[in-house]
Amino acid sequence: MELRPELRDKIERLMDKGVDLPNPLTLEFGDDVKVEQISGNGVRIYPGCRIYGGKTVISAGAVIGGEGPATIENCQIGPKAELRAGYFRMSVFLEKSGMGPGAQVRDACIVEEEAGGAHCVGLKQTILFPFVTLGSLINFCDCLMAGGTSRKNHSEVGSSYIHFNFTPDGDKTTASLLGDVPRGVMLNQPPIFLGGQGGMIGPLRLGFGNVVAAGSVLRKDVIEENKLIFGTSHPEATVDFVPRAFRRLSRIVGNNMTYLANLAALEQWYIHVRQPFFMEQELGDLVYHGVLEKLAMANEERLKRLEDMAGKLASSTGGGDRQDPDEPARRDMRANARRLREVLASDVARKAGCEQRDLFLAGLQNHRKAGAGYIETIQGLPAALSQMGTQWLERIVDAVQRALSSRMPSMDMSRD
Repeated sequence: MELRPELRDKIERLMDKGVDLPNPLTLEFGDDVKVEQISGNGVRIYPGCRIYGGKTVISAGAVIGGEGPATIENCQIGPKAELRAGYFRMSVFLEKSGMGPGAQVRDACIVEEEAGGAHCVGLKQTILFPFVTLGSLINFCDCLMAGGTSRKNHSEVGSSYIHFNFTPDGDKTTASLLGDVPRGVMLNQPPIFLGGQGGMIGPLRLGFGNVVAAGSVLRKDVIEENKLIFGTSHPEATVDFVPRAFRRLSRIVGNNMTYLANLAALEQWYIHVRQPFFMEQELGDLVYHGVLEKLAMANEERLKRLEDMAGKLASSTGGGDRQDPDEPARRDMRANARRLREVLASDVARKAGCEQRDLFLAGLQNHRKAGAGYIETIQGLPAALSQMGTQWLERIVDAVQRALSSRMPSMDMSRD
């Protein structure tokens, strides 16, 4: 088979710099793929793979397509990550992360160090903290999951699990927060376990250390920690369906605000803590900026979904209850949903907890050993210093939540 001249030139340049291409005639590289953004140090791209996008980055030691063809589109792939087969678009995979064959990982996913999934995993708008492991045959879109301390002590989602993120009204204000950012980034929290053949209905919050029994479908927040949880099925019934009822609106909006506040804290963590570690890696600056791009995409997705829901509230019935306690919140949401953007465009997150931030960063610098990586460094911090870092991030979450809630003065965020 004769390759077009541009493709042949690109493949030859990649091979010249040391990229291992066992069967280069079967590969496709888009014209906008930049050779300089693919490391020549230990990268292996197996037959049948397709690589597209001017933002694509493939770092040292990454392996693409080891168990079948893989399509990569504008992804940033960190050192020693393995994407065994499937479709991957507009997402980031950090060091030693991996996905099995049949995966479909789409826009705004961040798979952090040593996290990943087995075969046939579907992700979109999902953030997995280090070590988080997904089994097979899973749909886990619109989630952030933390917890665990190592590959042997990790948060896990059992096979055949679904995060229900789409309602009969076409609503997706359903992002679920499993663990949290302020404590999760310290890599010292007990893991969360979601038993297989189960699911959760977003937007939902779950505390660290919780174990959900196999076959359970979660419908309520369980912010308490270290609990064994058994989900219950609905009793058999046939009742009238009321479109766009949006019952318990305050809880829905409140959980979305909490999610946005945690995203804001995570962005500050990347800017102030994680950035220097990326800068020490080949192509690390490109991977770092890829993460910030995905966080911005995640923010935009959540804001867009809240605004879409506000539009639907214009024709909402409130369940047909003239005394609907959520009616003031509905009016507030319709009138003020777009004002939430003001908060995330402001410097609220940047200014919150500055004193704790500066003390934490100074302590981090003093305790970091020469050449130590991110995980080793964070897990090696004294407990008091880790707590100081958590306090900084908690102040960000609290400040952003307060600012967001101030745009919705009639909404009781404490009501479940």
